[in-house]
Amino acid sequence: MNKLPQIKHIVCVASGKGGVGKSTTAVNLAVALKHRGYAVGILDADIYGPSIPLMMGIAPGTRPEIRDQRLMVPITVHGVECNSMGVLVDPKTAMVWRAPMIISAFNQILSDTAWSELDYLIVDMPPGTGDIQLSLAQSVNVSGAVVVTTPQDVALADARKGIEMFQKVGVPILGVVENMSMHTCTNCGHSEAIFGSEGGGRLASEYGVEVIGRLPLDITIREKTDSGNPVVASEADSAVARAYLDLADKVGVGIQQLASSQGAGPTITVSDD
Repeated sequence: MNKLPQIKHIVCVASGKGGVGKSTTAVNLAVALKHRGYAVGILDADIYGPSIPLMMGIAPGTRPEIRDQRLMVPITVHGVECNSMGVLVDPKTAMVWRAPMIISAFNQILSDTAWSELDYLIVDMPPGTGDIQLSLAQSVNVSGAVVVTTPQDVALADARKGIEMFQKVGVPILGVVENMSMHTCTNCGHSEAIFGSEGGGRLASEYGVEVIGRLPLDITIREKTDSGNPVVASEADSAVARAYLDLADKVGVGIQQLASSQGAGPTITVSDD
């Protein structure tokens, strides 16, 4: 199962529910990995609600170039190769499709994009544990998944389902990202855990994985994302951007550790006995 041999590592960014900042995390993770010197692409797997074009600042009306009458050349923005249903159809078009059509569209975007030689392909998954998740796991070798949640119990309950799903289909969990972990007031400097505290830590402990990122609730992240200029690209030296860069480093370490453990074989000793 090696449909994309030019890509070294495919990493899913997933969540059990919408509204936890999964796509924002995926975009900034992709740009952070690029900032670290890797060749990176990002695939928007949310067919119903694609948001990568807006978040990456792809100009409205931009379409991929078609090569050999079949292959879509990804659109490169902020040094990251991108493809999404959002650049293939009118943004106002509602995708009123049944599951088989969604799976077919996803598989076509995945396989018929002319990705370059990439170190990482970040896949921004739709929320939930449905057809796209299963199709991806069955189509290509996924190096690992990053599960994004906010600290409150309602998000954690759904994030558990996401972890359980990846475990059932044999996709390693690279770690949990606790988004909107802490808000610091820009006027007085007081920090407050608006959505609760340590929820991501409890979830990670429950499944024997690590919290690989605690991202702040910061207005800069929202403003930069809405303007198509992710904070890692626009303010790489800021404390907020450093949180994403640290996340990228931990994803890289996790991938290396998984590769080492999977590649380890038995030790053969030769003696005269």
